[in-house]
Amino acid sequence: MEKAVLAYSGGLDTSVIIPYLREKYRLQVIAYTANLGQKIDPDFLRKKALASGAAGFYFDDLRETFVRDYIFPALAANALYQGRYPLATALSRPLIARRVVEVARREKAKFLSHGCTGKGNDQVRFELTWKALGPDFEIIAPLREWQFKTRDEEIEFARQRKIPVPVTRKSPYSLDENLWGVSIECGILEDPAVVPPEDAYQITTAPERAPDKPQVVRVAFEKGRPTALDGRRLEPVALIERLNRAGGRHGVGRVDLVEDRTVGLKSREIYEAPAATILITAHRELEKLTLTRSLWELKESLRERYAWMVYQGAWFTEEKEALDAFFNSTQKYVNGQVDLKLYKGSVTAIGRRSPDSLYSEALATYGRGDLFDRTAAKGFIDLAGLPLLLEGRRRLKRR
Repeated sequence: MEKAVLAYSGGLDTSVIIPYLREKYRLQVIAYTANLGQKIDPDFLRKKALASGAAGFYFDDLRETFVRDYIFPALAANALYQGRYPLATALSRPLIARRVVEVARREKAKFLSHGCTGKGNDQVRFELTWKALGPDFEIIAPLREWQFKTRDEEIEFARQRKIPVPVTRKSPYSLDENLWGVSIECGILEDPAVVPPEDAYQITTAPERAPDKPQVVRVAFEKGRPTALDGRRLEPVALIERLNRAGGRHGVGRVDLVEDRTVGLKSREIYEAPAATILITAHRELEKLTLTRSLWELKESLRERYAWMVYQGAWFTEEKEALDAFFNSTQKYVNGQVDLKLYKGSVTAIGRRSPDSLYSEALATYGRGDLFDRTAAKGFIDLAGLPLLLEGRRRLKRR
């Protein structure tokens, strides 16, 4: 019997996919799950997958890999899709998809499968990664083909086969969580005119209920990567977890966005990304201190392109690889510390310092010790304004 490796979350859809693939395609199903920082019990998932009919189960704790090889490159680019979304879910999919391919090769499987819907972004992200890394595999996307029209029909299918399904009331929201943030959609949130109910938020306090006293945090960077928090050196995962707790307590990182999905439609999404918001703010402030204006502007011009590529699932492409090389080359002087104030949903840089700073107080000051040669300004203005001077003279001739 041929094998399929399924990207398995343990929810209703992927639980039903296991017997669906067995019955329709006569496949042995290997379930694969990764821990990227979400609340997860691998023993429970293993038992559930096997009870659903899986022939095997793989589980990886990929938090360190996720931060080092996916989050940090995106941080180097200050990547925000459409200027606001830190790409938490989008960053996780190529890593999960890559591991599914690796498991499939180990198991000598022929098929790869996922539980993504036919109108979402994740189907694109999984399948583009599989085309890049596993072009020899066949892909099965059950949610694009099966006969179920409602959740109740899926539940009935599962119960007939004695597959464990949730018996408690389902949350009206669809959630995806990892270290870089939480994505929240569906239910009442599908109406972009509706104010998100407070129960939609998972890890952040409402800003109006956040502490009245602000918290100041100090983030240290080495070559563009955060290495310490409040003077204490931390491993990347621990640092992000602490910033998520601190930022979440102060209501930092909430995003309410109508975005353009890869498949062409618009979607209203709610995100919570405390650590991502704090670190991107701090990183950009440190870059403003250490990068030349022309390099900063070049980075800014490529930032949205990079974010779009990540969003649509083009992680394993030569274009994305080339952009990574560029952004990485800009980080050699991004060293130092940034102080940030967390208060009532906002994060504000209030201090920054770097041993590689291009800022010179002696040149910038208007007080004593000013070393700037003011007389040089006339020559600069004359040269910079020469084209305008010539245009102005021509304009006078036409009067």
